[in-house]
Amino acid sequence: MTASNGSSPEPSGGSHEHDHADDEHGHGDGDRVAETGSDGSAVEAGDDEVAHLSVPEMDCPSCAGKVENSVRKLDGIDAVDPQVTTGTLSVTFDGGETSESDVVERVEKAGYGVEDAETVTVKFTVPEMDCPSCAGKIENALSELDGLSAYETQPTTGKVTATYDAAALGEAEIVSAIEAAGYEVTGTTGEGAESGDSEESAESIWRSSRAVKTWVSGVFVALGLLFEFALSGQNAQVAAVLGSELHVADALFLVAIAVGGQEILRNGYYSARNRNLDIDFLMSTAILGALVASLAFGEGLYFEAATLAFLFSIAELLERYAMDRARNSLTELMDLSPDEATVVRDGEEVTIPVDSVEVGDVVVVKPGEKVPMDGAVVDGESAVNQAPITGESVPVDKSEGDEVYAGTINEEGYLEVEVTAKAEDNTLSRIVEMVEDAQSNKTEREQFVERFSAYYTPVVVAFAALVTVASPFVLATSWSTAVVYGLTLLVLACPCAFVISTPVSVVSGITSAAKNGVLVKGGNHLEAMGAVDVVAFDKTGTLTKGELTVTDVVPLHGNDETDVLRCARGLEQRSEHPIGEAIVAHADGKSAAGRDIDEFESITGKGVKADLDGTPHFAGKPGLFEELGFDLSHVHATTDGGVVTRTAQAICERNNCLDLLEDTVPDLQAEGKTVVLVGTEDELEGVIAVADEVRPEAKRAVARLKDLGVERTVMLTGDNERTARAIAEEVGVDDYRAELLPDQKVEAIEGLVAEHDGVAMVGDGINDAPALATATVGVAMGAAGTDTALETADIALMSDDLSKLPYLYELAGDANGVIRQNVWASLAVKAGLAVAVPFGYVPIWLAVLAGDAGMTLGVTGNAMRLSRLSPEDEQASESERSA
Repeated sequence: MTASNGSSPEPSGGSHEHDHADDEHGHGDGDRVAETGSDGSAVEAGDDEVAHLSVPEMDCPSCAGKVENSVRKLDGIDAVDPQVTTGTLSVTFDGGETSESDVVERVEKAGYGVEDAETVTVKFTVPEMDCPSCAGKIENALSELDGLSAYETQPTTGKVTATYDAAALGEAEIVSAIEAAGYEVTGTTGEGAESGDSEESAESIWRSSRAVKTWVSGVFVALGLLFEFALSGQNAQVAAVLGSELHVADALFLVAIAVGGQEILRNGYYSARNRNLDIDFLMSTAILGALVASLAFGEGLYFEAATLAFLFSIAELLERYAMDRARNSLTELMDLSPDEATVVRDGEEVTIPVDSVEVGDVVVVKPGEKVPMDGAVVDGESAVNQAPITGESVPVDKSEGDEVYAGTINEEGYLEVEVTAKAEDNTLSRIVEMVEDAQSNKTEREQFVERFSAYYTPVVVAFAALVTVASPFVLATSWSTAVVYGLTLLVLACPCAFVISTPVSVVSGITSAAKNGVLVKGGNHLEAMGAVDVVAFDKTGTLTKGELTVTDVVPLHGNDETDVLRCARGLEQRSEHPIGEAIVAHADGKSAAGRDIDEFESITGKGVKADLDGTPHFAGKPGLFEELGFDLSHVHATTDGGVVTRTAQAICERNNCLDLLEDTVPDLQAEGKTVVLVGTEDELEGVIAVADEVRPEAKRAVARLKDLGVERTVMLTGDNERTARAIAEEVGVDDYRAELLPDQKVEAIEGLVAEHDGVAMVGDGINDAPALATATVGVAMGAAGTDTALETADIALMSDDLSKLPYLYELAGDANGVIRQNVWASLAVKAGLAVAVPFGYVPIWLAVLAGDAGMTLGVTGNAMRLSRLSPEDEQASESERSA
């Protein structure tokens, strides 16, 4: 079961894209009172409703806590009862304030899937569905089916997603309903799908059968015009129909209508059959109306009818071309993964389709080839270009044990990779699926457009009727001119360009982001990110690398850095503490030789003790050495040729002497570092400082966000006050809050949301899940190899590159601007043309080319501009400012 399974299909008029479960406020059918049983059905539960959901991944108290915290964010929640042992969740809620689909969404927001074994979700490929009016016909046809719990049409991708009860409905019946609406289904994908052939014909739009008919129609229109004006002497009468004379030009225009208007009238028939007041129905009405006025009333509107058929066919071809441009941006993502893989079986290399590769198989990836599947390297070394997945511009070195992703490129070496996920479950496939599904979450502007369009068409049709009837009396026009005015307004009555203006912008923005390693899981999240006022950061793993490293080594009493590291390595090599591991790793990197160790002992809360080469040594907190009797206020720093070391030079006040208690240790700690002293019972040998290093791009990213308009940046961390302050000052955030537990981070986010219009939370997507779910927009770092991050966050930065955050914010802001431009420009053009029609300023050809084809091309072209923005552009502009 998914969030879209909890609602029932209902008829949709006009060009409304249908997704019942995506009401932003979560209110489904108002009369539905549900207690969801084991079969997903609803039963009466008194004044409240109770939903019983299966959440199999909720298998620990921590999981249950995240789910419960997320669900309780909804209004009207009375009780939440997570059962870890059974993986079930019972939620009692007020049906007037929230709905079951809202509850499901909050569970999924916390990073957990909700299952319903009775439902099947299948995605159908319908390439000819390329406009909102097409979608409307299909929606009306699907609304008649029993057992269909949710459906969604996506004209921008040519997909129809249907969720249905397999016991009550079959896939073949859904296909039949779509085809009954006049559209061919070329393939299906998803759970329960019977066919995987979803490839569209490679035939060019401009050489298709419709295009050929359009060109033929245009030839006859041109011949008709030739006889009508240039060869008027040869424009003889050829017949009389219903008392009206039919000349050569009229006959040629009729042939043009018959050839060019076939598809229009066919689609108009399906529109009427499915009770859909769309552009096909309106154009069919206009063409037939012109013919009736010509044949029955002698108005002579053959030219107008032929022009409509020819020009609208061109408009349809242009619209399909424009939509294919938008779809191609997603197709490029799909084409990243190769179709075949070379697998080692029985000691031989065999090339097979990727769909036939099983988990556990070993695939061979040679230099220059794409990695076909997600997996782990079992043999070989190479640099792998991960830009298609993570957006990283520099290839990443891979060796045995490292993870690789499908669609990435092996630059130079030979790799053998053990497959860890099936083709349909790999990272690239999930990215493509999430990008395709991102249209499900509609932006506020898209919802406004859909609501507006439901009123726009009837109003303009009524206006067309009024103009036709009133023009002869009010404007003293002839009846034939009045009819032409009415036909022109019918052409302008469909809001196709207006409705498509937002989805194409969303698709362009989301696919552009995906190509640059940023996964946006919905148009609403893209819109929300562009309106963010505050960005809150987790510290560990987000602003910092999340790995402890040695930052300072201060030798004392004649020892050098190597001496200090040798002793520290010997003491810490048996320690399992992260600080000890960091010291050992640093010593290994400096090639500090090992020492014989004996009598190792951990001194709880203070440090460690061991005999090195027979001499007792200690490593630990300053307090440990005070207990050993050392005077830490006066120690001698090691010098090199009389020159005090850098650290000593900065803080020493007494001729190569350091005061560890008052100066050195506090100063290092003020920088957010942990201090470890190393020495024997008789001599202090050195000081080592360890810290979680700040990401090199963190400071620039925070500054760039402020340049782009973010009002406030905040760091939220569970670390101590001193470390938090040091990191906050280094990266330049406006505020920080330290020593926070996970639930306190949630409270902090709630407080920010209450104070500001939009708050983004940036974290690693695992331990920050509740805070990510609470924020207006949750952004997960380094999500490429983390399932939880991919599922939890609204937006995922696929690599551990914080510089992608300013790019995301800039892209979201630009997308919001493009959407506004498209919505208001298309609306203004339509309204302006409609108002000008009764005054004779808008010929019918202008209404077709400007009001329909022109605006469709315009909004699509404007949306495609979003693909030009990239992180590299952002960094280049940053460099220009610095220069």
